[in-house]
Amino acid sequence: MGVKNTGEKYICNICGNEVVVTKAGGGTLVCCGEDMELQK
Repeated sequence: MGVKNTGEKYICNICGNEVVVTKAGGGTLVCCGEDMELQK
């Protein structure tokens, strides 16, 4: 799943890094070699 909207929050299930989207480009966020999970 790619980034769709600004303000979305993603988390890495391995190390716990968190990312908040400030500019949506449609790519996939990856950390520790795995896709990051969208938080609801």
